[in-house]
Amino acid sequence: MRFLFFLCFISIQFHSTSQIQINETTKTNPKRFLIANTAIGAVSFGSLIGLQQLWYSKESQESFHFFDDSKNWMQMDKFGHTMSSYELTKTMSNVYEWSGLSTQKSRLLSASVALGYMSAIEIMDGFSSDWGFSVSDMGANLIGSGLFLFQEKYFSKQIFQPNFSFHPTRFSEIRPEILGENPLESILKDYNGQTYWICFSPGNLGVTSWPKWLMLSFGHSIDGRLKGDSGDYMGYHSSREFLFSLDVDLTELNVRSKFLTSLFEIINCIKIPFPTLIYNKGDFNVLPVYF
Repeated sequence: MRFLFFLCFISIQFHSTSQIQINETTKTNPKRFLIANTAIGAVSFGSLIGLQQLWYSKESQESFHFFDDSKNWMQMDKFGHTMSSYELTKTMSNVYEWSGLSTQKSRLLSASVALGYMSAIEIMDGFSSDWGFSVSDMGANLIGSGLFLFQEKYFSKQIFQPNFSFHPTRFSEIRPEILGENPLESILKDYNGQTYWICFSPGNLGVTSWPKWLMLSFGHSIDGRLKGDSGDYMGYHSSREFLFSLDVDLTELNVRSKFLTSLFEIINCIKIPFPTLIYNKGDFNVLPVYF
């Protein structure tokens, strides 16, 4: 998730393009198609160059190799890969549909480009001495893009939506070099403060009395993990947390402002704080507000 900042930047740039009214025909608009490809290419290559300069250039390099991190951080980073790939695929699908491509072509092309981008990052990892090409990361990327494609094919709508939330923890103060030396770094590095959610509204599954904007949310997080490949470190014992809460689908709210419509589309992947039921180590706990 060290590239989360770049993925957020990419999504915002793509949203700014796709929020222009989507072409109502299925005939490709050459000018828009050129704009879409230019924007996607520029932002993708630009962010990869930025990653190379800001991150990989500071790491020691060696020949290409693989790295099995499937058990690290209790798979929290895999949830991050899944969500990142999902969001990139969804956003680029909107961009290509705006350009006039058919819905089916937009879906397939966006998934291909998103997976290509994520693969490029994994290849860069493959030459880093401290990392390596992770097959499990690529599997998580495939799940993310596949989740978008599956729902478009069978529901013609994104009913099940991955969301993200974060709260500061005391663990970043214990190992700041690993879990973040400042609030922004902690958002990216401290998996103990991250929660990944899958959210859906029963109103989209045939429960007509349920408002479509109100979603049920099931989350996964961890607690007490200070080292990626060790559950016991410095006297702390890590554990999984399973959560249940509510959320709001901002895109289902009836707003007239184009600015708010665009803003809600961008930030809809961030879970809104609600009362939350948490299961951890055999015990249930209720928090009045959970971030």
